[in-house]
Amino acid sequence: MKRIAIACFYLSACITALGQEEAKDSFYVLSPVEVRAVRAAENAPFTKTNLSKKEISKLNLGQDLPFLLNQTPSVVVNSDAGNGVGYTGIRIRGTDATRINVTLNGIPYNDAESQGTFFVDLPDFASSVGSIQIQRGVGTSSNGAGAFGGSINFSTNEVNKESYAEINNSYGSFNAWKNTVKAGTGLLGDHFTADLRLSRISSDGFIDRAKSDLKSFYFSTAYLADKTSLRLNIFSGKEKTYQAWYGISEADLTAGRRTINYAGTEKPGDPYNNETDNYWQDHYQLFFDHQINKSLSFNTAFFLVKGKGYYEQYKADEAYAGYGLSLPGNSDFVRQLWLDNDFYGNVFSLQYRNAKTQFVLGGGYNRYVGNHFGELIWASNGLPTPTYRWYDLDALKTDFNIYLREQRSFATNWYYFYDLQYRHVKHDINGFRDNPTLIINNNYDFFNPKAGITYVKNGWRGYLSYSMANKEPNRDDFEAGIHQQPAREQLNDIELGIERTHKLTSWSATLYYMHYKDQLVLTGKINDVGAYTRTNIPKSYRMGIELQGAAGINSWINLSANLALSQNKVIDFNEYIDDYDQGGQKLNTYASTDIAFSPNIVGAAAINFIPCRHLELSLLSKYVGREYLDNTQNESRKLDPFYTQDLRIIYTLKPKFFKEINLTGQVYNLFNAKYEPNGYTYSYITGGETVTENYYFPMAGVNFMVGLNLKL
Repeated sequence: MKRIAIACFYLSACITALGQEEAKDSFYVLSPVEVRAVRAAENAPFTKTNLSKKEISKLNLGQDLPFLLNQTPSVVVNSDAGNGVGYTGIRIRGTDATRINVTLNGIPYNDAESQGTFFVDLPDFASSVGSIQIQRGVGTSSNGAGAFGGSINFSTNEVNKESYAEINNSYGSFNAWKNTVKAGTGLLGDHFTADLRLSRISSDGFIDRAKSDLKSFYFSTAYLADKTSLRLNIFSGKEKTYQAWYGISEADLTAGRRTINYAGTEKPGDPYNNETDNYWQDHYQLFFDHQINKSLSFNTAFFLVKGKGYYEQYKADEAYAGYGLSLPGNSDFVRQLWLDNDFYGNVFSLQYRNAKTQFVLGGGYNRYVGNHFGELIWASNGLPTPTYRWYDLDALKTDFNIYLREQRSFATNWYYFYDLQYRHVKHDINGFRDNPTLIINNNYDFFNPKAGITYVKNGWRGYLSYSMANKEPNRDDFEAGIHQQPAREQLNDIELGIERTHKLTSWSATLYYMHYKDQLVLTGKINDVGAYTRTNIPKSYRMGIELQGAAGINSWINLSANLALSQNKVIDFNEYIDDYDQGGQKLNTYASTDIAFSPNIVGAAAINFIPCRHLELSLLSKYVGREYLDNTQNESRKLDPFYTQDLRIIYTLKPKFFKEINLTGQVYNLFNAKYEPNGYTYSYITGGETVTENYYFPMAGVNFMVGLNLKL
């Protein structure tokens, strides 16, 4: 009954109100040309949400980027440390980060091998972001890893015409600090501009020892002429986080030990104090834009991303032989697992635009060079050398894509759209840590067509689109073994949307159907080396409706809400469970079950009060329905639904000696809900019974952040 009541609240808010969301076409037109190449224009037949710089700044108190997107439709976020600082995750329509294409100024950001997105490597990047577009579904063609359920594009290249300087400091629960200094020259001599930001974020974390020490800088300079611009971006992030990625057992959760952390506890006595993850990432981006004539423009960008880091572990009572050493017996070890990689390439687009047509010919090429190696740096019973490297393996990946896109007004109020992309991917992997002799040389050729139609008139907008996406497996999938190599995945996506915009109110509804062929999921099946990797399943789908609404009730109250109702199913799922009694694995079959981590209901709402010119009060709420930890829809392996309420207060002053002073305070999880938005599970048979082990990642109860932003 509680779930139904909450659903009704969100549904009524969506129907009677409307969608803060869609910015006018200027959001697209005013974006830098390299960003327009990958973003959906206002009348493109795709489902999207745009966030402006002002909206981003209200949320930016130090939490990671996924938490800034938490109020957008169909989004669920999680945090290893429990307070949104450090390692975080995001899902859109149940789709995890490895299937969400992320670009920074049109340049791919997803990790080339895992295809995941590690925002912890870009601390406080939000302080340099001018706008964000989130596309749900396949969306427009993009660069880098194929969008397989969602896309997020961040833009930092907007021109600040006026000089500025800002000092931003935030402090909150769990000794969380954010210190940011940024400044810009504005437009000098009508041609030159430069922007600089320095940031530091630290936190003790809600989970025991889940500390974060994050540092970053951002520098951008540009030369702007009437028809030509040249811009250089250099930004970097450095993170050191104490590991908190094991979660906590169901037994500890039930007993109320919500902050326990198992990392480092293999060491006798106190936990190992340096069980940490350490990574440095430097980005170099060079953009050239040229306006050939009033309708035709060209842009190209070259980029280089250099990353290097390791995570350190204490391993107790392990055999020397397991590390390729001939020494007898066992020992305790401290080991570091390293990754040293370069990612570089080029993206380009030729764009034509007139009163009726938007045309883009674009694409890109990138190459990833990664070196995986492991080092033993200490052993209780000694090492033959001060540092011993027990594996050293290389990996290469190349990715090329080219696309042709057109949006045209073919009749009064009517637009058609097509987008044709060819993508070629090549993987060369020279062994894995647990299977060093397995060599992978795989090539993939993908054709990803998209087409749709849009109708726009008198504040009404309707669209229908079809999109196909194909996706290659990630590095871990290939380790299945030479005889168990995974197949590519394919997604067919249909989006049907309608929107109505008035002066003070608007609403929208989107119906979608996403059909997967050979989706890769965990089934429990063991591969050639005894590890659990994902297996292709023939058929699965997601279908649902997303409702949005926003309204200005009067001059001092406005509200917005969104609600996603969906069904997410695996057809004919096979589960494999280790049988410790008989040996081997037991097979269980299911006809139609929910896809893991795919809640059937996700809602968000905001009520904003502006009682006077300087003060804004906001109530921000979020509801996420029940999720399952695997694809069996077993009630003993689930995440409970949760509802959270935040309170935000913003007070703005404009004194004589400052452009602006902003005081922001936010109380998160106001009602102290105990909830877990992420987890994992595994099962086995012993003593004639099936035993299930569930692990969860709890979030903090009531906590706060306060910030002071001085604009000089």
